[in-house]
Amino acid sequence: MNTKQPTYDDILRLFQETDRKFQEMSREIQATSREVKVVNVSIGRLGNRLGDFVEEMVRPAAVRVFREQGIDVHEVHRGVEANRGGENIEIDLLVVNTTNVVAVECKSMLSIDDVNQHLTALAKLKKMLPTYAEKKVMGAVAAMVLPDNVARYAYQQGLFVISQSGDYLLIRNDAKFKPHIW
Repeated sequence: MNTKQPTYDDILRLFQETDRKFQEMSREIQATSREVKVVNVSIGRLGNRLGDFVEEMVRPAAVRVFREQGIDVHEVHRGVEANRGGENIEIDLLVVNTTNVVAVECKSMLSIDDVNQHLTALAKLKKMLPTYAEKKVMGAVAAMVLPDNVARYAYQQGLFVISQSGDYLLIRNDAKFKPHIW
């Protein structure tokens, strides 16, 4: 058997070639990472645009759907934010009359985490927005995509559940529903 031992130059060439390939691969990974960041930013913007779309869909329907629930509507405010004492809340839509406030969370796709975050905001609403401290505060969620388990969970938490039915928005809560009052 005739096996030739690699020389120092052979080994050096192999290491240099391997090093060159690693550097090339590193550049490709960095380029891919930059592209992924750009795609993530684009997806984030699209998600925000879909959320804006849902808000714009719900805002004009809010008067009708809440009047159907016996809640007269005098004002609908979009994008309400408050910061007090190091805390903050953000409410997508605030539906107001002389005695009631309904804070509506709008999402393209609603999750249980979204519902829980909205419940946290509702618990702080009177403190963060003292203008409404004497009103009955209720909550609602609205979404383009609303899985049944999430809708059930929101209902069980005392929230109005708004979703699309064809070209029409409706509150999915049944006649037995009693909203939670904060």
